[in-house]
Amino acid sequence: MLAITAAAVLATSACSDSGSVGQVPAGFSAPPSTPTSVAAPALSVQTVAGGLEHGWDIGFLPDGKVLVPQRNGQFALISGTTPGSTVTTLRADTSDIQVRGEGGLLGMVVHPDFATSRQFTTCQTHTEGGNPVDIRLVTWRLSDDSTSAAKVKDLLTGLPLNASGRHSGCRPTLAPDGALLVGTGDTAVAAVPQDRANLGGKVLRVDLNTGAALPDNPTPGSPVLTYGHRNVQGVATRPGTDQVFTAEHGPDKNDEVNLLKPGANYGWDPSQGGTVQQYDEDVPMTDLTRFPDAVPATWESGDTTEAICAATFLDGPQWGPLDGTLVITALKGAKLLLLTLDQQGAVTSVAIPPEFTDTHGRLRAARTAPDGALYVTTSNGTDDKLLRITPTT
Repeated sequence: MLAITAAAVLATSACSDSGSVGQVPAGFSAPPSTPTSVAAPALSVQTVAGGLEHGWDIGFLPDGKVLVPQRNGQFALISGTTPGSTVTTLRADTSDIQVRGEGGLLGMVVHPDFATSRQFTTCQTHTEGGNPVDIRLVTWRLSDDSTSAAKVKDLLTGLPLNASGRHSGCRPTLAPDGALLVGTGDTAVAAVPQDRANLGGKVLRVDLNTGAALPDNPTPGSPVLTYGHRNVQGVATRPGTDQVFTAEHGPDKNDEVNLLKPGANYGWDPSQGGTVQQYDEDVPMTDLTRFPDAVPATWESGDTTEAICAATFLDGPQWGPLDGTLVITALKGAKLLLLTLDQQGAVTSVAIPPEFTDTHGRLRAARTAPDGALYVTTSNGTDDKLLRITPTT
């Protein structure tokens, strides 16, 4: 009921159309519908720290510090979550990371037992002898004095890697049951998304401690939860439910927000059923003609691309009508998208906060902190920021 209430309050407070808000696909027969465009309540946006470079994810540590992996292969440790916090670079051997194109040091999760283990796990593009090998999940340990990080182990290897770094994914998120969910990219190789033996173009579900496929996955022994994806860069679990949503890059249109169904195909097939070897980006993001059982997106950007990235939920009574809203960041679109959902996970309205219009540029990471505030990173490549976003009071 929270999401439905939020939609009603937002609708009554709308003062103008928020611009293009994408569409909700309707399958074969009916045309797509446009969700209600509503005005977002005013937000307070504060700069916590600057001097970052493509901050790819955000991890909140028990002592109040914030850990940010940067695509350039460096870990930034930020002293706090308030404006004026300082940034230091951890000493860490990341010489085997390929920093090229969309690849580098990518998504991250802080382990639930960090207070005792001091461990966190990253996605990163891996090289050996200077040659690209794979994308892998690596578990690290932060030193007791918080000045350095050392590798503990390779948690999961073998995610495909394009030598150019294209479509590298890679966003890990912890589910309420403790499972590690990982959205991956298809590396712009035509056969990868529909190949269930390949870990690219998928959402994976593995054990955080061992990297092994969980026993209740759709296919025994396989880490694959869903397949047929293009480039998943956002994974979010909806509070109080078992619903998991992903944010996925489209080609020149139809970025997608998807509601996951274990074992399902999401219909991206640039190989046209294996009939072509080139990466055909003219195929539909969800090809219901070739795959009638594929799952349509719950929202898509329509005839444009926003290059959507991270996904997270606002959670807590301090958010008022925004409580339960799904937040999506946009790189090319340089905006936040606030999606209101009904209980089944359908998008009922979209708001675009004006506080990000022509102000902060490309937005990449988004995580909700233990205190309920929303944190977002910019991804402009120079003096990138960690932003703290709260409702105005």
